[in-house]
Amino acid sequence: MSNRLRFNTAKELFETFPTASEDMTAEPADRPSLDYLRALVSSPTPEDAITFCAYLLPRRVAVWWGHQCLVNLPEGLATRDRDLLTAAEEWVREPEEERRYAALDAGMASPVKTPGAWIALAAGWSGGSMAPAGMAPVVPPPHLTARAVNAAVLSAVARVPLKQRAAVLSACVSMGIQMTES
Repeated sequence: MSNRLRFNTAKELFETFPTASEDMTAEPADRPSLDYLRALVSSPTPEDAITFCAYLLPRRVAVWWGHQCLVNLPEGLATRDRDLLTAAEEWVREPEEERRYAALDAGMASPVKTPGAWIALAAGWSGGSMAPAGMAPVVPPPHLTARAVNAAVLSAVARVPLKQRAAVLSACVSMGIQMTES
């Protein structure tokens, strides 16, 4: 089993993150996680595969996965997204508190929550504190990173022409699966 796979079964994921059930229409199942994920791609709601993958990957890997999905969807990005993606990428490459806070601050300062803003927030909510530096720490709930990555990827995919969405969703999920195996 890969060290990047957080849960052996889908049931374990749903037990750990009840919010995943709120974020998906698919029913929890006691199946191997990757089998469940692959089945979601061809389900009536393939978007659930993106959501499940965002929860399945460890936080830092999930942020990187979301970042890479967005980089491959330039038509879904606004000009400001590039700077926000850079902030998240810098934290992924060097996961230091200063970089996490920089990504958090950039995401919070974004007047519109674009895909890049969500990825920056995902990095910022990956640990540490959500409170500004110098204030009493406020630990982010563990599901926030997954929800932000999910919002980033699905909002970018929503901007893809309808005819291409299934292929884009499938490509993003395939990339997520590859990240569990590397």
